[in-house]
Amino acid sequence: MEKIVSVNDVVMEYDLNRGKVRSLKEKMYNALHPSDNDKTLFRALDGVSFEVEKGEIFGIIGNNGAGKSTMLKLLAGIMHPTGGSISVKGSIAPMIELGTGFDFELSPEENIQLSGSILGYDSKFLKEKVPDIFDFSELWDFRDVPVKYFSSGMVARLAFAISTIVIPDVLIVDEILSVGDMAFQRKSYKRMLELMESGTTVVYVSHDIDSISRLCNRVMWLEKGKTKCMGEAKEICKMFVDSMS
Repeated sequence: MEKIVSVNDVVMEYDLNRGKVRSLKEKMYNALHPSDNDKTLFRALDGVSFEVEKGEIFGIIGNNGAGKSTMLKLLAGIMHPTGGSISVKGSIAPMIELGTGFDFELSPEENIQLSGSILGYDSKFLKEKVPDIFDFSELWDFRDVPVKYFSSGMVARLAFAISTIVIPDVLIVDEILSVGDMAFQRKSYKRMLELMESGTTVVYVSHDIDSISRLCNRVMWLEKGKTKCMGEAKEICKMFVDSMS
């Protein structure tokens, strides 16, 4: 099978002091003791490796702070790793932090053009898809209203509709099905299943272990930024649930 996603020995570090105002004394100390600077680095991911085959539904589980969302942001190209390499083949639809990239002063239609261009779609294609996006998001009545007046659920509906206007090669999903009202959750879940059944490769993060076990082929369990184990979905999910008891 063709490898669509390849992650090799990925490391992601954050400087915990970035943006923090330091005194002159602190700056002088850090200059004289450079080795101590390493103590301010937080390693969110530490040597993570995995591959995802074409058409596979690959799940990532773990407790809060395990590095799941960081991994998805790296796959989506939102961030770049400190070390290691990532390769994702084909078009990507990232359903993470829905609404990121929106200009909240603009109308929904203007944001369709803005967000769609970020996803790589041309202006003509996006104009043709505007009716489909408004039909799915059910936001026709708010077509000319600046997004800053939208509820978080409305923003999520618009962003989800934009992200799924075409069938992507790779779908990256992070807990987005927990936003909006119940009716939209069912609608978006159905749409995600349609994408999965179309042969789209999916990398899926969720705290809903039942859905991970039910939908995924394989699962990777992250713990404190490292791969604890990886294997068949039902087996890994059971191990994870058992560890909680």
